[in-house]
Amino acid sequence: MPERRIIVDHVLFVVEDLEASRRLYTAALAPLGYVELRVQDDGVHYGAEDLDDFAIYRGNPVTTASHVAFAAEDRTAVDLFFDEAMSNGATMRGEPGVWTQYSDRYYAAFVNDLYGNNVEAVWHAPAPLEEAPRRPGVP
Repeated sequence: MPERRIIVDHVLFVVEDLEASRRLYTAALAPLGYVELRVQDDGVHYGAEDLDDFAIYRGNPVTTASHVAFAAEDRTAVDLFFDEAMSNGATMRGEPGVWTQYSDRYYAAFVNDLYGNNVEAVWHAPAPLEEAPRRPGVP
């Protein structure tokens, strides 16, 4: 598989309820290796290895109907992302599984955050995943 070239430096979502959003994102992103790098009165920056890739900030108007996909190290991390998100206020958009419309190596889970943003964790498997659940449609 070719190495991915990331061209986006960071993503920021504006939220109304910072504490509820912080609980959701802190829990959901932990299995993906993200930690709170910087906490301020009006926002939280997340990342791994001191690189803030994602942030939430209190404000108005809030970010809605956006989509962000976070890379996962493996299938287990995707599953844990989904479980943690669902336990912290997210709603289901697409359960963990192979989304064959993208690739037979595309293992992902999708949730809606508190404002309807489509938040995804995805693992690009090194080989086709024959035993994983298949998910039809577009989440």
